[in-house]
Amino acid sequence: MKKITFNSPVILSFALLSGIALILNIATSGTTNRLLFCVYKGSFTDPLFYVRLFTHVLGHADWSHYANNMILFLLVGPLLEEKYGSKQILTAILLVAFVTGVVHIFLPGHTALLGASGVIFAFILMASVTGTNKGIPLTMIIAAVIYISQQLYDGLVITDSVSQLTHIIGGAIGAVYGMALRDRKH
Repeated sequence: MKKITFNSPVILSFALLSGIALILNIATSGTTNRLLFCVYKGSFTDPLFYVRLFTHVLGHADWSHYANNMILFLLVGPLLEEKYGSKQILTAILLVAFVTGVVHIFLPGHTALLGASGVIFAFILMASVTGTNKGIPLTMIIAAVIYISQQLYDGLVITDSVSQLTHIIGGAIGAVYGMALRDRKH
């Protein structure tokens, strides 16, 4: 009989921490998300302001938001962690979190940003370059065109609380980071 393995430590830990953040958010009626798991304009003298630049990717509004993000995260993430290693995947997560957090606080408006979708879109475009070793893969171009077109359409036509810019930034970071890792390995 095959045993269950802890095959992807960064991905599994992230999913677990996100689940804990969701439970805390529900138990505190949103207080933990406001304090720790979403990024928004705030005082630069508040130490939690800097923490939230990284931890906002762990927060989710509700079970549906968490489940939709984690399904993709748990499907794509382990393949990338196996290919590139835990350190590189953690670096990608932290990079996407920081860049999307900083961009968000400088955008006009007073909304909060939370969730792992920027990281997921980074992973999707990273995955599209995996397994190739020359040039720009056609799979990445097609995925990027479809994905960016959808995000632009949603951003212009649909009024919702989803940050399409975060998705685009995450995807761009994933594509560039994935190609840099790919080129370094070959």
